[in-house]
Amino acid sequence: MKTDLIYSGKAKDIYATEDDQLVVAVYKDQATAFNGGKKEQIVGKGRLNNLISSLIFEKLELAGIATHFVRRLSDTEQLNKRLEIIPLEVVLRNIAAGSFAKRFGIEEGQELPEPIIEFYYKRDELDDPFINDEHVAFLNLASHEEIAYIKEETRRINGFLKGLFAQMGLTLVDFKLEFGVDQSGQILLADEFSPDNCRLWDADGNHLDKDVFRRGLGELTEVYEVVLAKLEEVK
Repeated sequence: MKTDLIYSGKAKDIYATEDDQLVVAVYKDQATAFNGGKKEQIVGKGRLNNLISSLIFEKLELAGIATHFVRRLSDTEQLNKRLEIIPLEVVLRNIAAGSFAKRFGIEEGQELPEPIIEFYYKRDELDDPFINDEHVAFLNLASHEEIAYIKEETRRINGFLKGLFAQMGLTLVDFKLEFGVDQSGQILLADEFSPDNCRLWDADGNHLDKDVFRRGLGELTEVYEVVLAKLEEVK
C-alpha cells in the first residue's frame, strides 16, 4: 500500500499511498529524549507505540473527537488521513512535572488548580521554543479562531483521557498533541498518543511513560507493555 517516503522523524516514517488523501505511518524502535540529545534503539518499542496509539485513537473517535486515524495495518503500521501538520506542540498539564516544575521552581507532583495549555514552536533548530497565542498568530501558524478551537479540543481530549486512564488505575499527568488540517480544511488530531508523548503515573507514583528512558528508571518496553495490557482490559 505504501509508496514513497515523504517524511522521516524520530519515532515514525511517513509514506505516501496510491490515495493522495492517505498516508502510512511506520513506527520505529527508536527512543529519543532531550530533543534528540539522547537516542537509543529499543526492540519492540515501535510495536507498542503503534498498538497503544491505535487503541487510544479508536476510543477518541468513538467519543466524537476527530482524528487522522483510519485503521491499524500491522503491529508497526497505521493508516492515517494525510494532513498539513500545524507546526505546534500543544502541551496540556494537569500536574506539575518535568520542565514545567523545573521552570517555575515547583515541586513535581503538585496538582494544578485547572489544566494549563502551553504552545511550543516545532522547529528543531530553535529547540522547539515556548510561545504564546500572539506568537502563533504572528508566525501565521494558526488564526485566533483556530487557536481557540485547538485549545477547546485539547481540553475535551484531556477530559476523556483522564477518565480512561483513571479506569486503568493511572493518572494522566500531562501530554503533548499535534494537529493538522485535512484537504477540506478541517483541523484533526494528528501524530500519536502513547507513553512517548504523555506522562502516566500509577497509584504509587511509578512512571509508566518515556521518563523511564529519559531518567534511566528502568526498561521502557516493560512499562509500555503494562500500559498496553491495562488499555486492552478497558471496555
